[in-house]
Amino acid sequence: MKKWLLTAAIATSFGAVADEGMWQPYQLPAMADELKAKGLEIDVNSISKLTEFPMNAVISLGGCTASFVSPKGLVVTNHHCAYGSIQYNSTPENNLLRDGFLAKTFADELPATPGSRVYVTESVVDVTDKVKDGLDDKTGNAFYKGVEQKEKGLVAECEKEDGYRCKVYSFHGGLEYYLVKQLEIRDVRLVYNPAASVGKYGGDVDNWMWPRHTGDYSFYRAYVSKDGKPADFSKDNVPFEPKSFLKVSAKGVSEGDFVMVAGYPGRTNRYRTANEVENQFEWAYPEGKILRERLIEIIKETAPEGSDERIKYESSIAGLANYAKNFTSMIEFYGKSTMLDDRKALEQKLANWINADSKRKQQYGKVLAELDKLIAKSQQGQERDLLLGYMGYSTMMSTANRLYRLANEKALPDMEREPGYQDRDMTRFTSGMERIERRYAASVDKAMLADLLIRYAALPQEQRLPAFDKAFGITNNLDAAKLNKTLDKMYANTSLSDKEVRLAWMDKSVAEFKKSKDPFIQYAVATYDENMKREKEKKQLAGELMKVRPMYMDAIIAYNRELGKPVYADANSSLRVTVGHVKGYSPEDGLYAEPFTRLEGILAKDTGVEPFNAPAKELELIANKQYGDYYVKSLDSVPVNFLSTLDTTGGNSGSPTLNGRAELVGLLFDGVYESIIGDWGYDPQTNRSIQVDSRYMLWVMKYLDNADNLLEEMEIVH
Repeated sequence: MKKWLLTAAIATSFGAVADEGMWQPYQLPAMADELKAKGLEIDVNSISKLTEFPMNAVISLGGCTASFVSPKGLVVTNHHCAYGSIQYNSTPENNLLRDGFLAKTFADELPATPGSRVYVTESVVDVTDKVKDGLDDKTGNAFYKGVEQKEKGLVAECEKEDGYRCKVYSFHGGLEYYLVKQLEIRDVRLVYNPAASVGKYGGDVDNWMWPRHTGDYSFYRAYVSKDGKPADFSKDNVPFEPKSFLKVSAKGVSEGDFVMVAGYPGRTNRYRTANEVENQFEWAYPEGKILRERLIEIIKETAPEGSDERIKYESSIAGLANYAKNFTSMIEFYGKSTMLDDRKALEQKLANWINADSKRKQQYGKVLAELDKLIAKSQQGQERDLLLGYMGYSTMMSTANRLYRLANEKALPDMEREPGYQDRDMTRFTSGMERIERRYAASVDKAMLADLLIRYAALPQEQRLPAFDKAFGITNNLDAAKLNKTLDKMYANTSLSDKEVRLAWMDKSVAEFKKSKDPFIQYAVATYDENMKREKEKKQLAGELMKVRPMYMDAIIAYNRELGKPVYADANSSLRVTVGHVKGYSPEDGLYAEPFTRLEGILAKDTGVEPFNAPAKELELIANKQYGDYYVKSLDSVPVNFLSTLDTTGGNSGSPTLNGRAELVGLLFDGVYESIIGDWGYDPQTNRSIQVDSRYMLWVMKYLDNADNLLEEMEIVH
């Protein structure tokens, strides 16, 4: 698909569909008139240039979004995005999660979780022709490996300049490829987080819900060496000085105002087939929900609240609960929706359109049937694959597997190694081994693994893996007591729980692994060949899909263009821009949700019991109507959270919500319950993003937490 066709599709259709679309920056100039009409005040071309304001102030944390808000590398993101670092620095005696944390000076700032990064995107280059060159006649695993080698070559060339991290992203299922170059800042420090009773107010009860009263924000700082280059943590490092930073608005927004978000949305599935939709909603989400909820139960049963073990797993609980509720909503709204019938109808219309023209029939005629055949093949053995995937929550299993894979990969030339095991990955790999120190307890790990193995053992024998079965003594008639004894022995005799031991294994040979008496190392060695065989089969299938999916997307784009509908790629963790307005919604007949919540809502919800246990000082300030500089007359209070029509998903967490002048008016942290299914399709009536209002953030910082040093550092506009 030529880029001009995509641009033409945007230009003819953008105004037709409200605020749908996660747009690549290069697409934005084609929308200039519509964006201006919506309320954009700055030059649209500046949003398309990653080295200019405001785009160069928006950064990735590798899973969440954030932004620079001072000339001294101060970074604002969500509380839940910094949760791992807060947890990492917490102990029962000094519980930063519970009590909050504020560094009054640079010297007081704490190192974030090992492996924490700030990524500043500097360039995005179309490399489609370079990736596809010479691969037309290849299929299956050969095509997969061919694309992988091209990508590794482009990345290696891009990373010759020290301090950068590069990656090739595929768009439209492999129709286009772009090389993204990011400055990788490795010294990241925790600066400030409010108490959990502010930053996580409402907890899992309010998660994905409205009305919301959560102060979901925290601050990091990015550090570099004295010469301005990325460097590992050192007391000699200095705060990074970004090319630009966002001003923080104390004026905020009102109902109907234009807003936009720049961020790194993770994954959407707007162009998936009916077969994929049916399998995901009727099997994968229900099964995943069961497993997530069970793992949460196991952690809580095994690790008492307030114990060191529980603190180590708080971040895991939060992640498991977030997506368990996400899956619940997906299932619920799918059951009420016509999504499956709509997809089937769309595919029929697409097929009719293809068959109505001989040229189109020649180009796309076999694509739908071929894609369905490959999708059906990919779903074989999915029950086993899902359980094995969740066994990744077992730190000992995953650590042993990764270390032995590393030993095997290191026997190869660097460019022939699997991505994740190349020399460029070793700093990140090491950080992963170090992070385990504050995220592992043998009692919890063993309990989770035992439950998953019992579920695995109940699978039909043809789905099970012989070497895996042998490693854990699994037979058709599983003896649960015997399995528990096996696990007791394995956990008692492993030394992988020791950080120095784990790091030492990174330098050992395959021969040394094979001689090891460590039971988890023995497990990894025993199952390695079986795992590699399965991986090769998956790559064969992936390669076949990588040939067919782009043809399907090419047809979809051409079809949509004729209908005047918007064409944007599914989210893939690359930088995107979305636009919208501050607006409430009607979740059900007879109800209307206002777009703002107020301080008084915190008071009304508060029970004194977690998660509705706001700090006593905050409750007193609200009761006494101490609104200070952030009072809004129309609300007769300080706004806490607000709704917008922005089209967002996971990964957008922490994204700066900007007004038409690109001033920060909020931080995006969630969506309403009814919009969770938006990953599969945007509904302008119910898709709403939730932001923490900049005025609430500033109010808490000034009157509750006395973060005057940070308020003085930021540029606050009234």
